[in-house]
Amino acid sequence: MSEKKEFWDIYDHEKNLTGRTMKRNDWTMADGDYYLTVLGVIRRPDGRFLITQRVMTKSWAAGWWEVPGGGVKAGETSFEAVCREVFEETGLDVSNAEGGYQFCYHRENPGQNYIVDIYRFDMDVREEDLVLQSDETLGGKFATANEIEELDRQGIFLHYQSIKRVFEK
Repeated sequence: MSEKKEFWDIYDHEKNLTGRTMKRNDWTMADGDYYLTVLGVIRRPDGRFLITQRVMTKSWAAGWWEVPGGGVKAGETSFEAVCREVFEETGLDVSNAEGGYQFCYHRENPGQNYIVDIYRFDMDVREEDLVLQSDETLGGKFATANEIEELDRQGIFLHYQSIKRVFEK
């Protein structure tokens, strides 16, 4: 059986669909083309946030801390993608959780421009509710905003400077 390739939609700078797609991780995008990714921040009533640690086999930022997220597949909405990614990586269903879309930011890299939609969901969850994806994460924990900021100071938290306002009240 052949492996099915995952495709992502291509967007313009204003996050409009162009009608074109790209193969996942095929970094040969034209200037002005973007793909869309999502991050799903989970906040508990005690003010702690779910963070996960990347497996050591990752080619980029192995062992670093992050929040769940990933690429938006072709034909998928941003909200559908964040629900899928959070569920795949943590076992948590955020589809009916309080909260939702917060903001987005853009990154421009040669051949690899992307837009990140940031979501925050408020949920009463515990560590034992998590079903972490072992091929993606070493583990997870609930951390305070100050603990996350400290991980960034150590240089081991992904995207912090772009998403730090999502950790504010």
